[in-house]
Amino acid sequence: MTFNTIFNKQNIKNTILAIVGCLLSAIGVNMFLVNAKLFSGGVSGIAILVQYAFKIPAGYTVLLVNIPLLALSYKELNKRFTVYSIIGTFSLSLFLVLTKNLSSILTVHDTLLFCVYGGVITGIGAGLAYSNHGSEGGMNIVVMLVKKKYDSFDVGQLGFIVNCIIVFIGMLLNGITIALYTLMSMYIAGFVTDKLIHGLSKKKVLLIISDKEDEICEYIAKHMHREATILDGKSLTGSERKILYCIVHISRLPEFKYSVKKIDKDALISIIDAAEVDGNGFDSSIL
Repeated sequence: MTFNTIFNKQNIKNTILAIVGCLLSAIGVNMFLVNAKLFSGGVSGIAILVQYAFKIPAGYTVLLVNIPLLALSYKELNKRFTVYSIIGTFSLSLFLVLTKNLSSILTVHDTLLFCVYGGVITGIGAGLAYSNHGSEGGMNIVVMLVKKKYDSFDVGQLGFIVNCIIVFIGMLLNGITIALYTLMSMYIAGFVTDKLIHGLSKKKVLLIISDKEDEICEYIAKHMHREATILDGKSLTGSERKILYCIVHISRLPEFKYSVKKIDKDALISIIDAAEVDGNGFDSSIL
């Protein structure tokens, strides 16, 4: 791997945004979750438990727990993943320590508000890091290691088990009410993370059947600035048909449908969700 490969614009951009994501996660934890004695998932959740029980800042625990995991990652996993995990781990640990006193800024005493805003902000932070190929270490490394050794293992179950243990211990420390709020916050964080990774960059696959495919292709090229693939098809009656295959960002879908119908009011448009699109003009990053 050359110097130019490592320090190209895309890698620098991904690294900066992943670090910003770690900063947001730390703010969400210290300003909101810790303020209401709530927890989070994964290694951060374990670190918060240690902070409540022994008054040790969560950042130090995150770093200590991740050191052996990072060593295993370097030995067993992809080196690029390990580098991003090291950056994410040190960033999250540092920001958790630096933002530790943010909990004293807010004078609101509403556990539900802390639960919602903590979940949203930590979810945005994690989503920003993950969508730019970053990693906050911890459970990400564990999941990758387990998946490599036991390919058929359901890694979602592992995260669920760890989070259940964290919530159970938290319930013993702070009561059932806090545990229930924590579950709500975890759900919100997971939902926001997923939406940030997939929802904001959502694409649609369009299959278009029309007798005016040339005009539609011209519109796609000139006005949408995209490409389309023409597939050969045949109707049940045996007549030859052309099928246009095109991928469009969801924000431009209404305009696209209106314009196609304006060209050919009888055009058949089938719209399919695209789980992920990368390459050929599409960037998998949300920014």
